Amino acid sequence: MPEGDTVYLTARRLTDALGGAPLRRGELRHPRLSTVDLAGRVLDRARPVGKHLFLRFAGKSAGKSDGKSDGKNGEVSLHCHLGMDGSWAIRDPGRRAPLGHWTRVVLETTDTLALGQKLLELALVPTSEEGRLVAHLGPDLLDPDWSAAHAEEAVRRLSADPSRELGLALLDQSVLAGVGNVFKAEVCFLLGVSPWTPVSEVDTAQAVALSRKLLLHNALRPIRNTTGDPRRGRDLWVYGRERTGCLRCGGRVVGAVQGGGTRERVAHYCPRCQPGPAGSPRTSRG
Repeated sequence: MPEGDTVYLTARRLTDALGGAPLRRGELRHPRLSTVDLAGRVLDRARPVGKHLFLRFAGKSAGKSDGKSDGKNGEVSLHCHLGMDGSWAIRDPGRRAPLGHWTRVVLETTDTLALGQKLLELALVPTSEEGRLVAHLGPDLLDPDWSAAHAEEAVRRLSADPSRELGLALLDQSVLAGVGNVFKAEVCFLLGVSPWTPVSEVDTAQAVALSRKLLLHNALRPIRNTTGDPRRGRDLWVYGRERTGCLRCGGRVVGAVQGGGTRERVAHYCPRCQPGPAGSPRTSRG
């Protein structure tokens, strides 16, 4: 499941694979962007912001139809969000690419082909306007310029609604940017509380610090790990362990519904290691 660490690693891989080489093919398969041609542009770098990703391009105009530029150099940024199922695949352009209706972006240089698959959002904006698209987000836990001020603001936002369930607050990207369902479950486990525990009963500074620590630890890891145990099947404490049990005590891990509507998610927790309020029995996917 794409979370802040996945987007961070994706940005690094795209920068390494495409950075500095002119595109010989640059297709955006989206109704509003279908006439835009990025061919001839050069990727400066891919920049992650929470669960959002910006691909920054310099070079020629992005095409008459988009009408967007950023000063005399025409820098533009392709914004995307991976959503629940999105991904970027890097291929050898000499091999047949698995293009389909799920392919949203095709970027190709002489040596590399990058495919954006099942992307939730796509927009092309002047690079100077990136901030407008992520202005609603809370502090980015993987911000390379993270400071004490970022931490204080994150704690302030997390503490703003004391009665709110911790699991829901952690998932709220306007509070903290980068935490998804996996890290929510693992942070709550390590704090020793159920995801339904009110924020008022939690050390919010510790919750912020722990969330950032786990994301940093996984930022460049292809396989997510929150336990420190490298052995197969021992990478997570409770998330997805309904069949195998809690990695700490061996007890039953419960998957219960948290949130409602389009924000409904499954919260995994160990009732023995995480005392506190419980949710409704699981009825949907996590």
